[in-house]
Amino acid sequence: MIRALVIAALLTGLAGCATDGPEGSAWYEHGNADYDSLKTATDACKGKGGVFTLKPGGDPTHLGDYDCKIGKGT
Repeated sequence: MIRALVIAALLTGLAGCATDGPEGSAWYEHGNADYDSLKTATDACKGKGGVFTLKPGGDPTHLGDYDCKIGKGT
């Protein structure tokens, strides 16, 4: 019984590590940040008048770790 509770507690703690951002989607759902995907996302962001940048502490290989900043503070 105790073993099951410990395993459940560990799995619950690890589930929080698999999500990224307020949407709760996992980092791998956004894809890899390869040249083509970064170019496409950068061009789309520029088209909206924004700047496409890596989030503070973000992993440059994960596309979900980038942001399109539009308006003040770009």
